[in-house]
Amino acid sequence: MKTIRVVAAVIRSENKIFATARGYGAFKGQWEFPGGKIEAGETPEEALAREIKEELETEIKVGSLIHTIEYDYPTFHLSMDCFWCEIVKGDLVLKEAEDARWLTKDQLYDVKWLPADITLIDIIEKCM
Repeated sequence: MKTIRVVAAVIRSENKIFATARGYGAFKGQWEFPGGKIEAGETPEEALAREIKEELETEIKVGSLIHTIEYDYPTFHLSMDCFWCEIVKGDLVLKEAEDARWLTKDQLYDVKWLPADITLIDIIEKCM
């Protein structure tokens, strides 16, 4: 099975977490933490900063690694490094996502998360 290495930003602001709904593909409409694939020669942190700049027109500060999710989808294995992030500059413009929300601790389970991303919610909940 093919492994896809990606990074995800858990953007925090005022005790809320930023989540986006996928705008395309098999999981369209399901919720995730923004991010994307790591390109050759990039560190996970560099990839995450680049992806957020491309997808959300926002500059972020990538903080500490929260967890690396290892998840088997039917056609591939996902390895996703998830980092705490803060907004440095920008307004989180949705270029690829169809929707976005700032979720409080009590709202974390109000959206339909992608199967891999929901495994991170328990960890995030304990840190909020």
